[in-house]
Amino acid sequence: MAGYQSVNPNHEGDQHLIAAAHHVLKLLGAIRNLSDDTRKLLADLDIHLSIMTGNTVNNGGEAIEVEKRLKCAERMVLRWQANQSMIWDTGPGEVSEFLGAIDEVQTLIDSFSGVSVNENGRVRELLYRANNIVQMAMLRLQEELIHILVHHKLYFEPEYVSFHSCREDVIYDESFVSLEDESVEASQRVSNTGSVSGEYIVDLIHPQVVPDLKAIANAMIAANYDQEFCAAFIGARQDALNEYFFVILELEKFSIDDVLKMKWSTLSSEIKKWNWAMKIIIRVYLTSEKQLCNKILGRFDTVCSLCFVEIAKATFLCLLNFGEAVAMGSTQPEKLFCLLDMYEVLDDLLLEIDSLLFEEAGSYIRIEFHELLRKLGHSARQAFQELQKAIAADSSMKPLPRGGIHPLTRYVMNYIKTLTIYDDTLNLLFEDQNMEDTHSIVESETEQDISPITFCPLACHLRSITSALECSLVVKSRLYREDSLRHIFLMNNIHYVVQKIKGSDLRIFFGDEWIRKHIGKFQQHATSYQRATWCSVLSFLRDDGHCSNSVLKTSYKERCREFTNAFEDVYKIQTQWCITDPQLKEDLRISTSLKVIHAYRTFIGRNRISDKHIKYTVDDLEKLLLDFFEGTWRTLRNSRRR
Repeated sequence: MAGYQSVNPNHEGDQHLIAAAHHVLKLLGAIRNLSDDTRKLLADLDIHLSIMTGNTVNNGGEAIEVEKRLKCAERMVLRWQANQSMIWDTGPGEVSEFLGAIDEVQTLIDSFSGVSVNENGRVRELLYRANNIVQMAMLRLQEELIHILVHHKLYFEPEYVSFHSCREDVIYDESFVSLEDESVEASQRVSNTGSVSGEYIVDLIHPQVVPDLKAIANAMIAANYDQEFCAAFIGARQDALNEYFFVILELEKFSIDDVLKMKWSTLSSEIKKWNWAMKIIIRVYLTSEKQLCNKILGRFDTVCSLCFVEIAKATFLCLLNFGEAVAMGSTQPEKLFCLLDMYEVLDDLLLEIDSLLFEEAGSYIRIEFHELLRKLGHSARQAFQELQKAIAADSSMKPLPRGGIHPLTRYVMNYIKTLTIYDDTLNLLFEDQNMEDTHSIVESETEQDISPITFCPLACHLRSITSALECSLVVKSRLYREDSLRHIFLMNNIHYVVQKIKGSDLRIFFGDEWIRKHIGKFQQHATSYQRATWCSVLSFLRDDGHCSNSVLKTSYKERCREFTNAFEDVYKIQTQWCITDPQLKEDLRISTSLKVIHAYRTFIGRNRISDKHIKYTVDDLEKLLLDFFEGTWRTLRNSRRR
């Protein structure tokens, strides 16, 4: 009822109007069976009329009535000031009386809003007294507010949040040489892109006290004590969030410098915890906190927004600072998967963040969130590019023993196989980068082989990575002194690459034409191996046709002996060489056996070499060829001697 102005009591028209109003109020007050609220309303109107005419300066009935009502309210407030128990713990009756006393005083204060206190000493005295009562009451409400918030807070267990994923957890070592195939199919991985099971909203305060908190908020804000309410409310809820963050979730607060100095094993573990905490804190806790603020402060949009942002700000910035530090750190290839996980977590939460912080008060945090997403994307691109550099920089000075699968080959193929899990994210990050090999692929593939996925940004980058690997393998093959072993090494490694691509989701990114081309490559190395190894050995079995019969007989015997010696030399060496794929090993053995056994059988039969001059029969030779490429040193079996 604020806004009334004091009028000139000497103005004849005003005097008649006010007198008539007083008369009407008295007649209404004389009616029986009026409710207490109605009688209080009539009394308030009578006081307003008195204040408008300045009659309260005279020690009339209206002034006495105002003072009487102030004293009654004051007694109620002072009684609780000396009482150590909490009002809201005593029952609804006491709460109603206390809030009623505040409302009573506030009504009287509003009645003085149009009166000049400088001109009316009696009004000034009553107003001062009323404001003191309100101040005492507000201090008490702050205590009650904090007590309710602290003693009725609720927490949900982290297990409430269930993240589901079909991904596997791949931990890459920092070096190229320690990765085995089995590590890719090893442990189950915690999801970073799964969804929260169940409802996102939980009770962070016991529901039965929410109306009490709302009543306190209404009383304090109505009395223009919104800043004091916000300070108490924000402080208590910040403490609750900190307790959940540091105690329940067992998270730590790291400075940027702390993160930059972390060992990789520690950092990767903390990143997993960060991914998990981000979804719990934002998707469940802060979403529920926002709902709580709306329930209590829904009438006061600005206050509600301010409180929520201030409650969440410290935790938001703590999480964002950790992400910022990770994005600032080094970008080794091993870090890519963690960066992609963090990127996907933020991208997945983007809608929630924009919804939680859509007001102006939260714009700073919202902008920082989007900026961190951009920085993580940039760091992920850099880490991917570092892989290609690392492949080229891996200049081993010693050849891999036995010509088997190089650890670099295993590492790169397992690495890019895992990247297909992140295909959507990587295509998004690489969408502005064009690869040079796109046009050559279009020209080389037939129309039925063409798939849109084969030309997506990720596919182009994956082919670029394998191209760099092939170049590195060619360089490494030159470390072998034997041409034959050089071809075995390249055959093994290219075959491994092809099999990895054929047997995984990589196939749709590389395309059938790429696979056919590289099958031809390792088959060509198999052919080159046979030529480099067996041409010289089988040369002893060729008939030149220019010698006499006697000389030829001697020559055949000698050539058979020289062939045997040459074969034994090859046997001693190549049984130690390794072909890891059973089918590839079997195919090469069969192909080699066809050539060698056919030439040996033909030579012996055509030239009628006596058994006494033959160290190994055809059957012996066939069995010895089965020992090739096992990767272990073997002694020659006892042969049938003549």
